[in-house]
Amino acid sequence: MLSNAEPQAPKREAVVVKKYANRRLYNTETSTYVTLDDLAKMVRGDRDFVVYDAKNGDDLTHAVLTQIIVEQESREGGQALLPIPFLRQLIRFYDDSIARMVPSYLQFSLEHLAKEQARFREQFASAFTNPAAAFDFYQQQARQNMAMFEQAMSMWASFGAAARAKEAPGTAEAGEENKAGKDELNDLKAQLSAMQQKIEKLSQSRS
Repeated sequence: MLSNAEPQAPKREAVVVKKYANRRLYNTETSTYVTLDDLAKMVRGDRDFVVYDAKNGDDLTHAVLTQIIVEQESREGGQALLPIPFLRQLIRFYDDSIARMVPSYLQFSLEHLAKEQARFREQFASAFTNPAAAFDFYQQQARQNMAMFEQAMSMWASFGAAARAKEAPGTAEAGEENKAGKDELNDLKAQLSAMQQKIEKLSQSRS
């Protein structure tokens, strides 16, 4: 029996955008100059792009995406997605020992939110007719997110402890240190992969 599911379309390659010294952005796919707003529309349309410095080839994608967020957040009359307490806490994380896990956790949380967005929209629609049920849903989702966060934190803590335990003592010969370092790095990569799989399974079980 044939499946009714449509085959997933292959993901297109990212559009290459060049940034010139005059700060103009050039879309090499359409051979036109574009603005940050144009790039924001591409992101919302699930069209990926990468930005390179036209002169030296440096990857400027992160900086340009950050500029887009700043522009969206500061737009007059627009909806701000980043509340002030979140921004303050994010700034504090830059000098915190936990900083290395913040990008992965934020990405994990947003991916989970994206998977659940259809269900969230349904709950928003029902909020006008049944506010009590919608409030219960939000409370339940908050509890689930907190549980996922606590388990993710526990996994990260275990990984960090393993990394510290495997630090080389610094008294071996250079050749032995290099070999030991490679073995330890491979072990840590395997542990990280296993941890990521656990987080993904956790996310699926909560959905």
